[in-house]
Amino acid sequence: MDYWTLDRLRQTHAGWRLLAADHSAFVTSFLHSSFIAPNVRTRPQGELVALLEDHLFTLRQRKGEDIFPRAPNDYLDEWASERHGWLRKYYPPQGDEPHFDLTSMAERAIEWLSGLRGKPFVGTESRLLTVFNLLQEITSGSSDRKLVG
Repeated sequence: MDYWTLDRLRQTHAGWRLLAADHSAFVTSFLHSSFIAPNVRTRPQGELVALLEDHLFTLRQRKGEDIFPRAPNDYLDEWASERHGWLRKYYPPQGDEPHFDLTSMAERAIEWLSGLRGKPFVGTESRLLTVFNLLQEITSGSSDRKLVG
């Protein structure tokens, strides 16, 4: 990958824009908890607005009332704009309420971030305990057979 390709991707790829966004932690945590964690593909606007209101309420309690001052609808529309491209806003054939779904580029960026945490480490001590327990079962099983025979 050369410089020019990477520079163009940085400017045009929605996933990269999500990672580089000023409030990436805010956006990513909300999108993850609303779409990826519950394994939900699409949400009606009213439902997503309610989830974002809850998310904002929690953040404002911990970080102050001035943080993220805009209305939830404003954020959702911005995230669905061409400039960002993290959500897709559409009207389903049956209904007047817009729906949102997570774009594949945003989903891949969020999954990449999830992978940074890595898998939980299983300590050497617990593995050794498992080996010792198995050896103890083997030894006690073989000594029981000697007593019987």
